[in-house]
Amino acid sequence: MFIGVEHGTTAIRFATKYDYFELSREAAAILDEETLFAHIEEKLHIKRDEIKMFALTYSMGDGINSITSIEKTTNRALINRWGAGLHVGGGTRVFDLIQSSGLHAVVIPGVHRGSGCDARLDVYSHGTSPEKIGIAYHIYKKGTNEFIVCDISSNTVTIAVANGKIIGAIDACVFAPGIQHGPLDVEAIRAIDARECTANEAFTRAGVIKHTPYKNLDELTQAYNQRKADAILSFDSLSLLCAMEIAAMKVLMHDYHVPPEHCQIYLSGSVSEIECMKKQIEKHLQTKTISVGKKSAAAGLAEIAEDIYNGATNITGIKVET
Repeated sequence: MFIGVEHGTTAIRFATKYDYFELSREAAAILDEETLFAHIEEKLHIKRDEIKMFALTYSMGDGINSITSIEKTTNRALINRWGAGLHVGGGTRVFDLIQSSGLHAVVIPGVHRGSGCDARLDVYSHGTSPEKIGIAYHIYKKGTNEFIVCDISSNTVTIAVANGKIIGAIDACVFAPGIQHGPLDVEAIRAIDARECTANEAFTRAGVIKHTPYKNLDELTQAYNQRKADAILSFDSLSLLCAMEIAAMKVLMHDYHVPPEHCQIYLSGSVSEIECMKKQIEKHLQTKTISVGKKSAAAGLAEIAEDIYNGATNITGIKVET
């Protein structure tokens, strides 16, 4: 059996081809090895000695350009641990437990400057964290070679795939916001310069929820269902800006000779499962979308593990070095 492990913004997610479970990052931070594998055996219906390979992600994955055996990574495959996003400790704990377990595991890189995507996007240092590679591969395995996937949850990231290869990605701190996180605008830059907050704190407070009293997606969704004006505006803003980010990637796809009618649009992440968001994005883009939900990253990582175990040397354009 093969297991994908996603280091997500709010949870660590585990999947095989058949089963799925998640742990909050706070719960994962206090795991010991015995408890971790007890969870895996119970939730994924697999014995420890049946595990053939893990494929896992950690933070931004910007310290490697290839899919790499976990024992060959240094600094958990990061340039350094400081970057955009909250630092809780759950992902670190799971990475270290899997590394010390002695089981086969590969670490997936993110997309960043030097990854081999469209060089024009290297004006940005970072395109996407590695769990989005899992989403893209999960879609690719469905038989789709040309597509754009927009992952919408705490933050928003969009990836373009042409001829089965990732050609570019737009990271959460560049364009469309998510529920909690988003790019820095003039107001945020002024707050940082005035030392009212750090840049990372500004990023984690720049989502569409920032001008509402709601704390998370569940509260925002409940308010939307109650037709609260601030919640409606939040979802309207998010759907517009996500559609604009997808449309921007369509421009890139055109340069790879992918006509609009051949470019399928996918949505992933927790927000993609909210029907009003899906419909709004489709209205803006004037095209249908397919939602693959929040489980797609971990599921795709499990598929990556299986294919690498069976000899794959390339995953959507990313070299495998094990």
